[in-house]
Amino acid sequence: MATAVGTLDDVEADARTVRAQINYLLPGTPINRRFVSAGVEVNTGKYAPFDVTIRDGRSIRRHFTLDRQGFVLADAASSVEDFYDFDEVDRIYPDEVAQHVKRLTGASFVAAIGWMIRTSGDVAAKQREREGPYVHARGVQPPAGEAHIDTEPSRADRQAEQVYRKLRPDGPGYSRYIYGSFWRSFSPPPQDCPLALCDNRSVGDEEGVPNVLQVVDQIPEGDAMFAPMDDESKPAAAIFHFNPSHRWWYFSNMHRDEALLFKFHDSERSVAWRVPHTAFWDPSFPDANVRESIETRIYAFFE
Repeated sequence: MATAVGTLDDVEADARTVRAQINYLLPGTPINRRFVSAGVEVNTGKYAPFDVTIRDGRSIRRHFTLDRQGFVLADAASSVEDFYDFDEVDRIYPDEVAQHVKRLTGASFVAAIGWMIRTSGDVAAKQREREGPYVHARGVQPPAGEAHIDTEPSRADRQAEQVYRKLRPDGPGYSRYIYGSFWRSFSPPPQDCPLALCDNRSVGDEEGVPNVLQVVDQIPEGDAMFAPMDDESKPAAAIFHFNPSHRWWYFSNMHRDEALLFKFHDSERSVAWRVPHTAFWDPSFPDANVRESIETRIYAFFE
């Protein structure tokens, strides 16, 4: 069982720092669920902001690797002209993402399985009318505002197997997979609410509790949020309590021709295998622009 490592590499110690707040789960919630609907996301868990140091990796971006910290900032140009043109994104972007991830990981088969736009601005103004029940993909949501990972270990292997068999029914099988996110900010830098990433080496393997995802047409209220539901068959994130050993990083002034690739779960545990992450309000750029970003969930299979 890995435990958190509290020391910085020499090259990291001189990085620019920002004091900011990150929301962590507080003890005491009997049932952790995350309800999502169009333009809104509500947790049953109680969270609180904690003051932390977040280091800016911009000046040492080449220092970060998928195997060491669990994330990498990569040059990754896109030919998409308007990320709010959903049809254009559907037509162009998944294949672009798959090719970038294949290049960065060396995986033999990569699937981009869904995308979401997030903005710190007016979410309602960017929504698109849809018919039928709400589907948590291909839409516009606010930034995710607490330390989390978009899967939790007990469910990750089953989900990966389901995705592989659906997309590669005649495939040879795989010896390893990486489930992660390909994250791009496309609004002008600097952004007011960027993404923070936690160095895997500072996170204990035993940390995190499940937060079950419930996709609904309307967010329940009061006791209805804790009513019996089919939690076992649903996807779940891992959410985290405050740990002063956590080492947080971000990359200031991201532009649309670069992207972050980071891990939700790597089946190879001898390397960095998961990365807590969250949006945070960056106080170091008082005239920052609204953050607009697109995230794409990816599976990289090593066949």
